[in-house]
Formats: sequence, structure tokens, C-alpha cells
Amino acid sequence: MIIRKVELSNFRQYKKKSFVFSPKSTVILGENASGKTNLLESVFILAAGGSFKADQDRETISFTSEVGRIKGDIMSRTNEKTILEVVLSQGIVLGQPSPMKRYLVNGVGKRVVDFVGRLIVVLFWPQDLELVTDSPGKRRRYLDFVLMQTDREYRRTLRSYEKGVRQRNKVLEAIRDRGAERKQLLFWDQLLIKSGSYITKKREEYISFINRHSNPSSKDEGIPKYEIYYDKSTISEVRLNQYSEEEIAAAVTLVGPHRDDIKFQITSNKEQKTEETGRDLSLYGSRGEQRLAILWLKLNELAYIEKTVGEKPVLLLDDIFSELDEKHRKLISSVTIQQQTIITTTDLHHLEKESLKDIEVVRIP
Repeated sequence: MIIRKVELSNFRQYKKKSFVFSPKSTVILGENASGKTNLLESVFILAAGGSFKADQDRETISFTSEVGRIKGDIMSRTNEKTILEVVLSQGIVLGQPSPMKRYLVNGVGKRVVDFVGRLIVVLFWPQDLELVTDSPGKRRRYLDFVLMQTDREYRRTLRSYEKGVRQRNKVLEAIRDRGAERKQLLFWDQLLIKSGSYITKKREEYISFINRHSNPSSKDEGIPKYEIYYDKSTISEVRLNQYSEEEIAAAVTLVGPHRDDIKFQITSNKEQKTEETGRDLSLYGSRGEQRLAILWLKLNELAYIEKTVGEKPVLLLDDIFSELDEKHRKLISSVTIQQQTIITTTDLHHLEKESLKDIEVVRIP
């Protein structure tokens, strides 16, 4: 699948603007703060249903505007055209309550679970380093973005699970504060066990694929090997019973995939390694090692999506070439020609000369 065009209305600084993309590679060239990343953000929202930058979707609406709109022209590999549209609002439009976000496919309203996955992207941007060093919530969000794009059942199950956690926490609070009966937890316990088990299974499958797949940084002897350790919080009747008193005291569900974490680890080929003895990059990794771990992750994410859905995703590269050395710039450049790629940069000199041959350049003032 490819994205041929995106039209933006009252999105970030774009009051009304359209961009046309090459089916191969497009470079978005502009100064810092010119809106390059915001353009990639709009494409990402069409794919994943939400932003990789904003904590709340309404933050993406232009200042003083009540409604923002992103419309994308998508073409499948069978030449079937689809119009994807996301309408964002501040919650009040012309003085009347309005949905914060609406999804449309060819003008027909859709639930988010039926919208996501029609365009699939892989994003690589400098802030991805935070996946190594930041909070577990950011890493869980990353896993969800990948799996929601490739698995409709995962999207449905995740929404059910998140709603179940919220409702179960309310019951825990009622038990703690008002002496409500504990049997009210039974329904939510079963829902979370069923949904949580599926989420854990799909996360395990993805992480296992990443770890088994070839290490794209190098295959030479002694070169570091990157891996992900899945620190999962298994949910079961036994574990819920084990933490029952603590959960009531805190009025919070303490076990389940909403408590999962992943750790980026590194070992050399010469080191003896067991499951949890790899060097934790968040604690003992240099910035260079952390950057290459993310490069390894993103290249394998591309491979996972192609294997899972049977076609290549759109690759979004946000000003990453200035962060990489020549060897790894060449590696990324060799990947960009394998699927549609949209690249942002402040300077064309950051790109490898060979990769500029079949690239269309769009300049942002």
C-alpha cells in the first residue's frame, strides 16, 4: 500500500495544505520548526489512529480552531483507492458538543478498530531513543502501535481490556471505601484474564520474532547482539488472588499487561548469556549503543509487518540521518528503496548520494 496524497486543514500550523508523495521516496526538506515532523505525524495518525507526539489529540488542532482534519489518499497493491479521514475537535463546535475524534473511510464513519490497519507505517524518529530510557508506559504504547496496525483482534481486545481495568479499579475503590462485596470483581476478573492473555500472547510473538530475526547492524564475530527481554505481568486467577489485599488497599489492578515492560539488552557474541543477564542498555548503554538498538528494532519491525500482513509498510524517517554514522546511513538508504519512504531533513547532504537518485523533494518554506 502507498499514500499518494495528504490534505491538512487546521492541523498544527497548516491551515489548509496538501502534499503529494512519490510511490518510491519523498524527501520533505525544510528548516527546524518548519512543520516537517508535523506532516509525518498526520500520516501516522491516518495509520495508527493517534499521534506519536501529542498526549491529547486536540493538541494537534491549529490554535483558535475548533476542528482539524486529516485526509489521506491511499492506494492498495491491487490499485484500489481508499480515502481515509480523521476529524479532530476540541469537544465543542459552534457551541454544541462534538466527538473529540471521528474516523471515516470513503466518507463513511468507522470505529477506530475498523479504521486502523488500512494504512500501515513504521516510524523512526530521534525521540525513539526514549524507548530505551523512558517509562514502561512509552514502551507498552510502542508495542500497541505495532500490533494494533497488524491485528484487528488485538485492537478490539486491547480496548476491551483497558475498559475492564478502569471498571475493575472502580469496584476495588468501592470495596475499599464503602465495603462493597468482593464478588463484584468476578466478572471483571474473567474479562481481564481472557483479554489480557491474548495481549500477552501477541506481545510475546512480536518480541520473539524481533529476537529471532537477523541482527541488521552486523553479522561479524564479536559485534554486539541486541535483544529484547519481555518483563511480562501475567494475569491469572491465582495472581489476582495473590495480590487481592494490596489491590483493594490501593484501589488499583496490580497485575496484567498494563504493567508489562520490555528491556533492551546487548551482549557480544563472545559473552555467555542467559535470559536475564544481557547488559541493560537503559542503565549501562552508551548513546551510540542505544541508537543502534533502536535502528535494529525498526528494521526488524519492518520485517515483522511485511511477514504478518503480506506487504511492506510505509517507512517514515524523521531527520535521523544526522544521528547516524556513514555505515548506518548506508544501511538505512538501502532499506528506503524497498518500500515507499517519506524522509524529513534540514539538509540534503545528510542523505547518501546513492539514495538521492530516485527521490522527489518537497520543500517546506
